[in-house]
Amino acid sequence: MGKLVVLKFSDGSFEEGFAVTLQIGTEGELPSSEIAGKLPPATELLQKYREWQSSYLKMGNRYRLSADKVQVTNVSIVQDCDQTAYTLRSHLNSWLLAPEFRPVREKWLEQLLPTDEVRVILQTDNRDLQRLPWHLWDVMERYRKAEIAIAPLRYERIASKKTFNHKVNILAIIGNSQGINTQRDKALLEALPAAEVSFLVEPQRKELNDFLWQKNWDILFFAGHSSSQGTNGVGRIFLNQTDSLSISELKYALRKAVERGLQLAIFNSCDGLGLAEQLADLHIPQIIVMREPVPDLVAQEFLKYFLEGFAAGERFYLAVREAREQLQGLEDKFPCATWLPVICQNLAEVPSTWQDITGTIAAKQAVKPIAVSSFVRNCTQVLLTSAVITTVVVGVRFFGFLQRWELQAFDGMMRSRSVVLDEGPDPRLLLVTIDDADIAAQRRQGESLKGTSVSDKYLNLLLEKLQQYQPQAIGLDIYRDFSAESPDLIKRLQTTDNLIGVCKGSYARGNTTGIEPPPEIPEPRLGFSDFVNDDDGVVRRHLLFMRQEATSPCPTNYAFSTQLALHYLHSLGIQPQFTPQGDLQLDRMILQRLRSRRGGYQKIDTNGGQILLNYRSSKQVAEQVTLTQLLSNSVNPNAIKNRIVLIGVAAKGDFPDYWATSYGSELDKQLPGVLLQAHMISQILSAVIDRRPLLRTWHPMAEVLWIWFWGLAAGLLTWQIRHLLPRLVVIVIVSSGVIYIICLSFLIGGYWVPFVPSVLALLATVSVTSIQHSQLKSQN
Repeated sequence: MGKLVVLKFSDGSFEEGFAVTLQIGTEGELPSSEIAGKLPPATELLQKYREWQSSYLKMGNRYRLSADKVQVTNVSIVQDCDQTAYTLRSHLNSWLLAPEFRPVREKWLEQLLPTDEVRVILQTDNRDLQRLPWHLWDVMERYRKAEIAIAPLRYERIASKKTFNHKVNILAIIGNSQGINTQRDKALLEALPAAEVSFLVEPQRKELNDFLWQKNWDILFFAGHSSSQGTNGVGRIFLNQTDSLSISELKYALRKAVERGLQLAIFNSCDGLGLAEQLADLHIPQIIVMREPVPDLVAQEFLKYFLEGFAAGERFYLAVREAREQLQGLEDKFPCATWLPVICQNLAEVPSTWQDITGTIAAKQAVKPIAVSSFVRNCTQVLLTSAVITTVVVGVRFFGFLQRWELQAFDGMMRSRSVVLDEGPDPRLLLVTIDDADIAAQRRQGESLKGTSVSDKYLNLLLEKLQQYQPQAIGLDIYRDFSAESPDLIKRLQTTDNLIGVCKGSYARGNTTGIEPPPEIPEPRLGFSDFVNDDDGVVRRHLLFMRQEATSPCPTNYAFSTQLALHYLHSLGIQPQFTPQGDLQLDRMILQRLRSRRGGYQKIDTNGGQILLNYRSSKQVAEQVTLTQLLSNSVNPNAIKNRIVLIGVAAKGDFPDYWATSYGSELDKQLPGVLLQAHMISQILSAVIDRRPLLRTWHPMAEVLWIWFWGLAAGLLTWQIRHLLPRLVVIVIVSSGVIYIICLSFLIGGYWVPFVPSVLALLATVSVTSIQHSQLKSQN
């Protein structure tokens, strides 16, 4: 079942702030949770919206408004629109990160999975709130099956006397088309399957009124000029070159249409929020409008994409989202095209599908029942066979013979996850990398590097520039086991309270030599940089803390990533503590240490505080600039303020610091150490603040039952297939694919579930059962 989320703004303004109520529940049921929150005043956000709207309207891209509004768009106007759009998006997301709104955000992330299908309803009568690009909220962008709609505070279900039609009845009004091409809209409607479309081209008011009374309409469509820019923002549609009217002038006819079963109104015209407001008073179940003036081509392409998806059986909200997102291909010429379509929802109604409108339900294919007698006769043998095979597989796994294969399968799923899930860069981090070009530039300036990647002069300049913009913390992921020569740098390293340095611990058993910390940085501001890699050299675990050996030159027990995350969380009032079991607890999040023989691991050293590393699923873990770029260019303060800034080496020549990860162990796919640190910091912050799941494993007994289930299911299925040999390969391939998809889904949800042992149990059970089946047939 899908989820329904309602964000209700019942009181407030941009000058005074808003009271917000969040309700979350399953479709068709009462809300299962509700929480109240607040949003602070945001007059600057409202100003940024108006600046964007002004730059957007300057383009005049053949809007469906009036022919005399058309202008010639040039590159500078498009760039200005893109820039104001970026600024508006940043201000919107900053507003929604307000501490007063945090309980609402946390409840959302706690209750909803990224894979859920979600209808989000923004319930408010504030027109400015309705106009904001809510789909760009960073929380919304995590949910690929979510779409947002607006709804008024007042709503009502109208008792419908619907008579189902064999086809979807559509009344299509083609209004004043001066300066725009509505013939494309007409052609798209005519091509619809299972639809009967009646066209009214530039009708008179009485003709339209009569048509609305005549039939049981399912969908009302309008294409032409419209506007909500008049007095009090009342929407008007232009029927022909001389006549226009408001929705209230058709309210009796429209009310009758709703009573007869009108499900959807589509106004493929400009600036339709005023129209939607009047239509909502008539309690139409769903309405699609354009929230701003819409270019002619954008209107046509949206209609094409939406009708293709909706008529093919897609759910209404998903069809709108996909059609809206497909408009991105036009945004080089029509910036912000994906912002324009918006759903206006009657909260008392549940959206219908194309099939629901006609009342036809696709016939379900009958499933051949399993022969009960056959099942009973062979059940004991299948149970024993699958149990024996499961015992063998689990035993082989216990002794570590499957560990390498399981880790490789884990890496493959991590790569698959990055294809289906893009979390985007972590907005709390900024990476300043030092590459080969930066090192060469320093040498050309005559700088002495003294065995490191950055000179005292450049490091001092970098720290000075960063501190101007008030970062929350600075992480210096560069070894400096020597004293600085510059007095300015010495003082800066000593007095910069939010600067964290690194050192490396020694490990006698592993014959690893430690590295001392920078002499100027005190012990409380140090973190160790040690990584834990598996036998194949891949980093899959995150070391949070450890007890240093007595001879170690590194005095700190906390990892570099942990220190930076703790510094950031301290600003939010979150302090670290340890549970009786020795696990690190941050707020309500417990980072449970990895125990031996859990998941695919059977032969590892779990000393210290280790957890599985849940890499951020994104092409870029955080925004990244080079040392030269940062020092030579002006800086956007928002790129640094209140962020964690990581400084590290990305060079491949003089100071290579590259590691194999789940995303690739080949040299060209390895990640610099500073990017690994960013993944680790992001993991901690996302788990505590965003409730992003940590990677966990099931209890060993649950894993045994899981493996046995697949062996048992494969055995039962094999017995039911008479012509086994031609289908044996198909059974194994399809079943293995199903297991992979399920395991991948669990991994996205935060659980590492056995894949390789399950497939081995399945393959062995199918093979043994097929042999037993063949022997039984030969005996008969």
